[in-house]
Amino acid sequence: MGYKSTISKPYCNWIARDTAKWSANAIKDQEKIMKRLVKKARNTTFGIDHNFDAIKDHQSFASLIPLRDYEELKPYIDQILAGGKDVLWPGKPKYLAKTSGTTSGVKYIPITKDSIPNHMRTATSAFLNVASQSGMEDVLDGRVIFLSGSPEMETKANISTGRLSGIVNHEIPAWIAANKLPSYEANCIEEWEEKLDAIIQETKDEDMRLIGGIPPWVQMYFEKLIEVTGKDTIMEIFPNLKIFVYGGVNYEPYRDTIEKLIGKNLPSLETYPASEGFIAFQDRLKSEGLLLNTRSGIFFEFVPVDEIKNEHPTRLGLKDVELYKDYAIIINNNAGLWGYIIGDSIQFVSLDPYRIIVSGRIKHFISAFGEHVIGKEIEDSMLATCAKHNVHVIEYTVSPQVNPKDSSTPYHEWFVEFDKAPKDIEAFCTELDNQLSQKNIYYQDLIEGKVLRPLVLREMKKDSFRNYMKSLGKLGGQNKVPRLSNDRKIADAIEIYIK
Repeated sequence: MGYKSTISKPYCNWIARDTAKWSANAIKDQEKIMKRLVKKARNTTFGIDHNFDAIKDHQSFASLIPLRDYEELKPYIDQILAGGKDVLWPGKPKYLAKTSGTTSGVKYIPITKDSIPNHMRTATSAFLNVASQSGMEDVLDGRVIFLSGSPEMETKANISTGRLSGIVNHEIPAWIAANKLPSYEANCIEEWEEKLDAIIQETKDEDMRLIGGIPPWVQMYFEKLIEVTGKDTIMEIFPNLKIFVYGGVNYEPYRDTIEKLIGKNLPSLETYPASEGFIAFQDRLKSEGLLLNTRSGIFFEFVPVDEIKNEHPTRLGLKDVELYKDYAIIINNNAGLWGYIIGDSIQFVSLDPYRIIVSGRIKHFISAFGEHVIGKEIEDSMLATCAKHNVHVIEYTVSPQVNPKDSSTPYHEWFVEFDKAPKDIEAFCTELDNQLSQKNIYYQDLIEGKVLRPLVLREMKKDSFRNYMKSLGKLGGQNKVPRLSNDRKIADAIEIYIK
């Protein structure tokens, strides 16, 4: 055991004890956090607008602070972008996390000096907690790699702005940064294949102990490593590899392939980070669900999913939630988000401690590769493309193809029934792909990085969707074909209608 693991072992054990302690005190901690947030932000523009001085408990909190999505919070974000301070939180944000939006295209999520520990300490504590349980302290004696976006930043209103993964690169503690790969220079390479080549050259001869990243990106890294080194498995290249850390994408579609590439069933640690906050993490490698991060600057609320569109939905605190019910998760935090609907739905799989699983999105979406494509982006892309090509569409839906039968690069598969088909189907597809890339920066990154290939369009027979809905007993009324889905259920069912 090296000096780092020797020194860190007592700290890992302390983190594990502390995690068990605070997770058992979640309800009291949440009540305290709510009051602290309100007290600190009462003199901000938002606090004055919403009469924070009158907030005494959760009931008054919920009555004075309405639920909002980004579009509804945007007037306050615009004040920050115009140079305002003390808008949502005292002072100015330290960073703005740039992420894909809905109707506005790009969102700018504030990250403050106070909220940075939520992102950084949670990430390190999540690993140190399981390291204590599993005897993985010696990970810190070797190298760790996080496959992430570029750490290069731009400036908005004198605030450093970039993707969350890039921001995190600037806040990694020195004791981890000394072991971390890739280098800053390699991480700044924009073109994914070029970046991947550089990362492989930097890592192939190193003693890698921990690998983190979104599963499809890690899979590509592993495949290229094996190709370059001529080895059969990742364990032959990195015999001391201990754990795979991931988040943002469901691992299960990739698990068999990645474990085959690794050459063993490697322990994996799931995390639930978002630009809005680090929400939960896996606190036991063998337990179902992720431990809700209840002592880290976030006050959580939960709204039954079927009420999220109501004018006055039920807003529950932690003490009132029930097992296996779908809730929209609401964020109030020390970055200045208030009553913020992040769009995910969760279920509690344990109430002692509070563990959750992500059960879906409030709206239909595709995020099989971390792209977070939503219905409006799909619909707007199709409308613009049809207008440009003088085409009329009867119906369509989109699904991810994660594992093509010919083992080619994954793609989005569009099933389209035309009323008036395009004269040049290839040009139509190119335009459609370009439109979606313009509306969703994550999708654009995946296409440019060749993690995804451009969309594949399947032209459907006449009355395909009508017959499909009829087969389900859902023809007519308020029933609609979902524009997109994050699985292959619809795609597999309608393949029989492809021309």
